Amino acid sequence: MSAQQIYDNAPLGALIRYSDGTPRPPVRFKRKLAAWENSNSGGRLIRKVPARQVGNYPIPASIKLHKGDFASGGVILMVIHQSFSVDTQLRFEVIETPPMGSVRVLTTSCGEHELLHLAADRAGAEAWLRTHRYPNAILQDVTADEVAANFVEGRAA
Repeated sequence: MSAQQIYDNAPLGALIRYSDGTPRPPVRFKRKLAAWENSNSGGRLIRKVPARQVGNYPIPASIKLHKGDFASGGVILMVIHQSFSVDTQLRFEVIETPPMGSVRVLTTSCGEHELLHLAADRAGAEAWLRTHRYPNAILQDVTADEVAANFVEGRAA
């Protein structure tokens, strides 16, 4: 799938894998491996940013993935996000969509929703929200319609 197809079809909270199609280099080539991992990884879809115009410069739509957290002693020190323009040459696939009944905790920034947390149920989302205290957060249930847009091996069925 292309990044545009992910933007159009994948729900927030879906696990996404992306690749440039090149083979993985041997572990002994640490720099080549690090560069390869930058173009061949995955994450959870947390935001879809629509196309916009800044002056005379058009900025294409993009998707944002949460790749992971670095923590020490139970405290998150750094959050890793990566954004991709919909016109990137990387190939994407949906690994997993959020299950029906799960609840997204979202915040709104500049009119777009961004996923803060994906909880198994509404009680879990409310408990997470009490702990993390985002003032403008909203809860959104994952509906049967989203689950019915069945993604299999990176293709929309």
